Amino acid sequence: MPFLDRLAYLLAVLLVGAALGAVGVLDDRRTGWLTAVAFYVALPALIFHSTHDRPLSELLSPRLVGGFWLVMVATVAVAAVVHRGIETRPTRSVAIVQSYHSNLGFLGLPLVASTLGTLAAAKASVVLGAGVLLHVPLTIVLLTTINDADAEPLVEVRRVLYNPVIWSLAVGLAVAALALSVPGPVTATTGRVSEFALPLALLAVGASLDVRLPAGQVATTGRVVVLNVALMPLLALGVYEVLAVEGTARAAAVVMAGAPTAVSTYVYAAELGGDEQFASFNVFATTLVSVGTLYGVLWLVA
Repeated sequence: MPFLDRLAYLLAVLLVGAALGAVGVLDDRRTGWLTAVAFYVALPALIFHSTHDRPLSELLSPRLVGGFWLVMVATVAVAAVVHRGIETRPTRSVAIVQSYHSNLGFLGLPLVASTLGTLAAAKASVVLGAGVLLHVPLTIVLLTTINDADAEPLVEVRRVLYNPVIWSLAVGLAVAALALSVPGPVTATTGRVSEFALPLALLAVGASLDVRLPAGQVATTGRVVVLNVALMPLLALGVYEVLAVEGTARAAAVVMAGAPTAVSTYVYAAELGGDEQFASFNVFATTLVSVGTLYGVLWLVA
């Protein structure tokens, strides 16, 4: 399927999810079920299926992981400068976090898998694991510091340790490192289940989007959108050019960098003193705009 058709499909399923949420078919409870199936079943299946039969040397690259961390840290630095004029702390904290905290798992990885193939998905799985390890602590530190909020350290550590992304990636890499033979029925099942990662995620994201525009924050949302879905992939292109990361690895990482703001940022904002309505609308705005920007990103790297 051509890239434009894939992105039209992405937008269509996203809008179906939004419509089902608006009419109450996908209420909070059913959306929670969809999210759980996508996050705890389909996404781990995709990660394992993409990594378990690849040579470890093909997957793990310090330049790939380090480059992505550098892109995130650079985006945080730019965001801190761009959003420094926001007087309200809850809004400023969310603006900074949502400028870099991308939806790597729900949308980034499934999109890479569906457009760039299995090898790219394996590379993207490594990027996803690296992203989770930096995203969560960095987001918590920024929100708690800016908002003077309290966070339970042990709870937040468990949030990372219990993340199925980390465990499925670890299992996949372990099987690859030990060159273990996985029975055919298992790989067939994980392959089939992994195909549901993108549509389930899109439906769940669509149903949870809040399209109510926060008063007086249009310009701020615009800056978040630019940093998140435009600056990050451009930074990734530049960083990986300097690091001489080419081919499938570069393509996968750049597409991951172009993913929209993660829905989980709304949850973090709600828990740690951020502006919830602003966070929710930014998820909608970055997701909608990313349908177009991702087409440009795919055209550049494919």
